[in-house]
Amino acid sequence: MPYDLSNRLVIGLASSALFDLTESDEVFRRDGEQIYREYQRAREREPLKTGVAYPFVRRLLSLNEISPEDPPVEVILLSRNDPDTGMRVMNSIEHYRLGMTRAIFLQGRNPHAYIPALSISLFLSANEADVKQAVLAGYPAGQVLESQHVELAGEEELRVAFDFDGVIADDEAETVFHATNDLYEFHKHESDRAFVPHNPGLLKELLEKLSAIQKKEQIKAERDPKYSPRLRISIVTARNAPSHQRVINTMRSWDINVNEAFFLGGIEKKAILDVLKPHIFFDDQKTHLLPASGSLPSVHIPFGVRNRTVSDPST
Repeated sequence: MPYDLSNRLVIGLASSALFDLTESDEVFRRDGEQIYREYQRAREREPLKTGVAYPFVRRLLSLNEISPEDPPVEVILLSRNDPDTGMRVMNSIEHYRLGMTRAIFLQGRNPHAYIPALSISLFLSANEADVKQAVLAGYPAGQVLESQHVELAGEEELRVAFDFDGVIADDEAETVFHATNDLYEFHKHESDRAFVPHNPGLLKELLEKLSAIQKKEQIKAERDPKYSPRLRISIVTARNAPSHQRVINTMRSWDINVNEAFFLGGIEKKAILDVLKPHIFFDDQKTHLLPASGSLPSVHIPFGVRNRTVSDPST
């Protein structure tokens, strides 16, 4: 019987998101493919240093303890390496005991075409071009930004933080504000539609499946008093009252609850994120991400009007 991915949370992960490939990439760019191949073979049993998404992935996979016989999380390696040079990555995964057993090696080809085939709810990569192509095709993908984040030892809680517009929901509201640059008009637009749910954004399915895992955790905690739920989900948005109503009503319509919501109304997000300390934060605007990315794992979702404007000044 085939292994069914459709009811699990599936993450597609490039090597560049999971491990620090700075040195390896430099060898490839400077010396070419053959020297790179020799370099990786010579270091095949030398574990790579962990990368930006490692704390998120490790904690996410630990949630499979909820039901080991039917694990709710699957993380699949989607690598631009070929199988030969990819051996070092697979050996590093084994070294860190990550519980990742499935991998695809594509020898330089963009992996985004395999996202729907593998029921992937999020593809993470440090390769900006790969992520943009995936998003242009309508797939959920994010670019992992460079970070000096240091993982806290002994901490098992997993904190995931999302911006709302352009990430969980589509960019309808962003488009209104971008067109008018008028906060009053934006609030009026959202207040008039307070009970009209937003259309889903690229990461709505990811949030939905994380929420489903939280519900499984709650059931396990009720049955096993020794088990403490680990997953916490937050929304950190530049919205404030009265436009908060549509956010909450949209979440209700999707039957999704989150642990915390921060309606900041223009307050710098980094101030909140430094206290919240998420293991991963998703936003569609680099202006919010760059101040925070130095100290916490941050992911850019290059979707919507804000990113079209950045890439095409004529729009």
